[in-house]
Amino acid sequence: MPHVQVRVREISFEEDYERVLNLWQGIEKGMNVGRSDSPEEVRKKLQRDPDLFLVAETKNEIVGTVIGGFDGRRGMIYHLAVQKNFRGRGIGAMLLQEVEKRLQAKGCLKCLLLVLEDNGEAIQFYKNQGWRHASEDVVFMKEFFS
Repeated sequence: MPHVQVRVREISFEEDYERVLNLWQGIEKGMNVGRSDSPEEVRKKLQRDPDLFLVAETKNEIVGTVIGGFDGRRGMIYHLAVQKNFRGRGIGAMLLQEVEKRLQAKGCLKCLLLVLEDNGEAIQFYKNQGWRHASEDVVFMKEFFS
């Protein structure tokens, strides 16, 4: 695969939101775009942790994203995504390592992430990056509607 020059940077909502949303919507599996990805919700995220929402860019094209969250105690990784034709070039690893570094700098000692059960490629990717399946944990979810 040809080498591409990629820059990882913090998202700029006004310039990047639509391009990021298009990337997420184009991911063929393992990505659910939902209510929390609306412009209003992403703005809320950026008010809290602007330094943990990163994009990978090459030639003015956004080819990857990752969102980190930190509540003061635990970290969380959301929406690590790389455009299909840019996978296998280390972009996902670059994004993950950068957000991990930023979480650790905030004092994060433990970080979690969710992977859809049928996304074997992502599961293997995270294992290769030093993550482990926390089989002792069971995840529950509850959505709030007004």
